[in-house]
Amino acid sequence: MIASLGMYDFGAAQAANDRLWALIRSGLRGRGFEAPERLTRGEHAYWDAWQSPDLVLSQTCGYPFRARLHGKVTYVGTPDYGVEGCAPGYYRSVFVVRADDPRQTLADFDGARFAYNEPLSQSGWAAPQTHAARLGLRLPPVLRTGGHRLSAKAVAEGRADIAALDAVTFELMQGLDPVAARLRVIALTDPTPGLPYITAPGRDPAPIFDAVGEAIAALPPADRAALRLRGFVRLPVADYLAVPNPPPPEQFAALI
Repeated sequence: MIASLGMYDFGAAQAANDRLWALIRSGLRGRGFEAPERLTRGEHAYWDAWQSPDLVLSQTCGYPFRARLHGKVTYVGTPDYGVEGCAPGYYRSVFVVRADDPRQTLADFDGARFAYNEPLSQSGWAAPQTHAARLGLRLPPVLRTGGHRLSAKAVAEGRADIAALDAVTFELMQGLDPVAARLRVIALTDPTPGLPYITAPGRDPAPIFDAVGEAIAALPPADRAALRLRGFVRLPVADYLAVPNPPPPEQFAALI
């Protein structure tokens, strides 16, 4: 059996995720579910886990969920991180630039070098590109970094001018990653449904939802604070599927 919580799993969040999983695991076993002793981490925590018939629980991103996983996994629920300006279970991206960059508005970055984590990221690619296009702006991708924190580092080091980071990740970076102090937020995207918890197809999501909700409520306050967790909600799957998909990065090659 497989479980992974790799989307927000660095710094103090790692130990907090282990304690969260211990509570979820106990709740699942108490309901007659098999559940692995430990979380899967590393490269196997993502696509390998999401597509496995042995998946008990994992967290994915909204873009992979609607583009590739919908119909192949079962939606369980969505953690609420209390992101400012967002409804429960929703989140948004923050556009970050170097703290000393003289440009003051997102419009000033029209045509600027954009770093992104990966093409199937809602917060790092889809949301910012959709937002920019709606404003008539271009953010040509010059660098694929492989992670939000790596995109932040690329901007701080001058290898790109701007990036969009998941607001929860950027919050978790504060006071932990020195790169965060070298950046400033210049704009926000509109809220979209947050990162969903999923299980393998054919599994009943209701008892899993209950086990996760109970576990979050039972977490010590320090762990909830470390994970920025406020609760667990169900969102209509249709809300995920309604989010627009932008063109892939390779279609912007002519703009670079």
